[in-house]
Amino acid sequence: MNQELGLKILGQIMAWNDDRAREEFAWLRLMARLKYDGYRDFQAGMRFIESLATWLQQFRPDERETAYAFVRHALVYIGPSEMQRLVEQFYPRTVRSRLVHTIAAKRSMPTYRVFADKDAVAAAERLRRQTLFMGLSDGARIDILRHSNVGLISNEQLVPSIQVDREKWQDLLGNLRRDLNDPKACFRLVYLIDDFMGTGTSFLRYNSEKQKWTGKLLRFKDSVDSAAASLDGDQILSDDWELCVHHYVGSAAAAQVISERQQQAQSSLTVDGWAKAVHFSFGMQLPNDLPIDSVPGRFDSFIALTQKYYDPIIRTRHTDVGGATHLGLGYGGCALPLILDHNTPNNSVALLWAETDGGDHEGTVAPPMRPLFRRRQRHGG
Repeated sequence: MNQELGLKILGQIMAWNDDRAREEFAWLRLMARLKYDGYRDFQAGMRFIESLATWLQQFRPDERETAYAFVRHALVYIGPSEMQRLVEQFYPRTVRSRLVHTIAAKRSMPTYRVFADKDAVAAAERLRRQTLFMGLSDGARIDILRHSNVGLISNEQLVPSIQVDREKWQDLLGNLRRDLNDPKACFRLVYLIDDFMGTGTSFLRYNSEKQKWTGKLLRFKDSVDSAAASLDGDQILSDDWELCVHHYVGSAAAAQVISERQQQAQSSLTVDGWAKAVHFSFGMQLPNDLPIDSVPGRFDSFIALTQKYYDPIIRTRHTDVGGATHLGLGYGGCALPLILDHNTPNNSVALLWAETDGGDHEGTVAPPMRPLFRRRQRHGG
């Protein structure tokens, strides 16, 4: 649809007068061009203006101003340029600091002395090569990470998945030992990388039915254990190796609870060969008051819409592990107004991403849900 036609239809849907329409159209044109039109999962032939017009029509006319105000004033959109910047900052802001602190602790010296000491510099260079970077999903942006750190991180240190077979581990070890000219060299730091952590349950959670810890961290542990057993005693990780978990974006709630949850899981993780320490970091931590229910009264009218325009069919066994059975405020009740350009997290309020036909579900007639930013379904996080 032509953008001007889309704006005209939107103005009619919202019943704006000429002055209000001029003001809003200027903002909409700007934001569509700079950000929202770049969303990857709009349907063919549709961009933000058309999607917004369709989305607003699911509400009653007297409710549309509340819905539009939410988009206008609350929505947080992280586009490709912002995400690329977070990826580019990962090594200089996070990895380099970890290398320096590790060497300083090992040599009992202050961090500011590391680059003034010839032996410490050599140790830091060696440790840099002994660092392995593994993606937890496509969101790790391993390709961008590689391109932005040419000369600092080699291709043989980057793995797009934590599921690594025996041959790949052998290849990684062989390249490491050749580069360091050390037939016994092992990896000392392992980074697990992903784009977003909303609750941390997909990374690590306790399954009360199976009475055990589960999640990506346990899958990584199983992969390492399996590889170690298949390599005939050839050691992959050094005795004093450390695990670093980095997300480019994290909610305040996830940043607060994930370290505590990892400490609770230590009894299941602390076995021979497990990491000496586990560190969590975020390229950007979202504000404490970003969830729309964090400040009483601030978004009460829109929260009411998330309850009214809700189809319970979006609830699944996967979403239940987040702890919230009503997903009006999103997976885990996170209540985020957040959009990532490549996909909308299901931790965001459901009205932004859910798409259903509505109908009778277990005796309840539910309205169809129209998404503003269509989501490609993955499990909760």
